[in-house]
Amino acid sequence: MPLRKLRKKPNPEPQAGGSQGQTELDRPTADEIYEQVSRNARHELDRSVVGLLISGLAGGITMGLTALSTSIVIAQLGQTPAARFIADLLYPIGFIAVILGRAQLFTENTLYPVALMLAERRHGWRTLRLWAIVLPSNVLGAFFFALLAVRTGALRPEFVAAMTRMGVEAAGVTPSHVFWSGVIGGWIIALVAWLVSGSHSITGSVMLIWLLTFVVGLGGFAHCIATSGEILAAILDHQLAFSRYFAWLAPATLGNICGGVLLVTLLEYGQVKGGEEAEW
Repeated sequence: MPLRKLRKKPNPEPQAGGSQGQTELDRPTADEIYEQVSRNARHELDRSVVGLLISGLAGGITMGLTALSTSIVIAQLGQTPAARFIADLLYPIGFIAVILGRAQLFTENTLYPVALMLAERRHGWRTLRLWAIVLPSNVLGAFFFALLAVRTGALRPEFVAAMTRMGVEAAGVTPSHVFWSGVIGGWIIALVAWLVSGSHSITGSVMLIWLLTFVVGLGGFAHCIATSGEILAAILDHQLAFSRYFAWLAPATLGNICGGVLLVTLLEYGQVKGGEEAEW
């Protein structure tokens, strides 16, 4: 069943020196955020295979900024708790660049197309098509970043050593831990996508992304793309066997999907539908 149409609010006159897109400062309702999420989903589902592939590749490479920034800080400051905390402050950089740059990030797509699919009871195959393109292209982008970091001499040896050490640590936990850690990571990133859809400004979006993804880095929660750069760097540096990556990627991706779909998309859909029933 499609979402009911929302009553449009009158658009106020743009104020001098202000942005026309930011003049409506009323707090958006859950229905309005859901409508924005649905519009985003329709746009993404309508994109061509080539467009999604290139955007996903860009997203995977750009997410390498997270591994790059944290490894540089750790290499410079050491492995102390204070140094790790400072490194985690820079963990959100990759997410900010990808989300504001509108590149494809697989974990955002546990919200957008699934929300539209629940609302309209269709788009199932198109959602699977989107996932089947974006996830591999994100992984390929992460691999290209790792290749640049490890095999070209672009980074100082101590930076590479710090990055590969983080990759070995991330891949060295049990599949059960990776899955449940991924559930939390997927929940937080899908929540980021939901909140950014209701944000009125770039500054507000940056703060939302930074605050929530900082928690992902601080808690070491698994993210199937952000952590891929570190693990693939460790593989290319001969610190891990290639099979270890897929043994980590499968539970991390499944956990991210469960966290995003079950803890955000389904609950927000229930919130919107529950609100409609109450009005009736």
